[in-house]
Amino acid sequence: MQLSVFTLALSLLAVVSALPLAVRDVFVPPVTSPKTGDIWAVGSKQNVTWDISDAPAQITNPNGTIVLAKGGRLDLKHPLASNFSILDGWHEVTVPSVPAGDDYTIVLFGDSGNDSENFTIAPAMLAAEIEL
Repeated sequence: MQLSVFTLALSLLAVVSALPLAVRDVFVPPVTSPKTGDIWAVGSKQNVTWDISDAPAQITNPNGTIVLAKGGRLDLKHPLASNFSILDGWHEVTVPSVPAGDDYTIVLFGDSGNDSENFTIAPAMLAAEIEL
């Protein structure tokens, strides 16, 4: 009797694991700004933008987070923004006080992560001179 209960349990497990999973739409919107050649000044407000034209009807995680990365290293402890709708297509961030460099990227998290092209962050005074 114990063997037949065990066999029945294994059979049910096999049937349940063979059932199709619910379809989950993962949305990976490409970041459109910032882009190569952009210069952000420390302390300035900037718009991060992404393309939402191919957004699926049902998104697994509609909440977005924006993280700054330098040289491929993400600053996950200090997100620039979080808890906004990934379907907005943009969000304003304040450029943090970080060392100047031309190897910064923005990473947009929601269903998955997608990063921008490299861009430059410069001290406020230098950025103003470069843009003149």
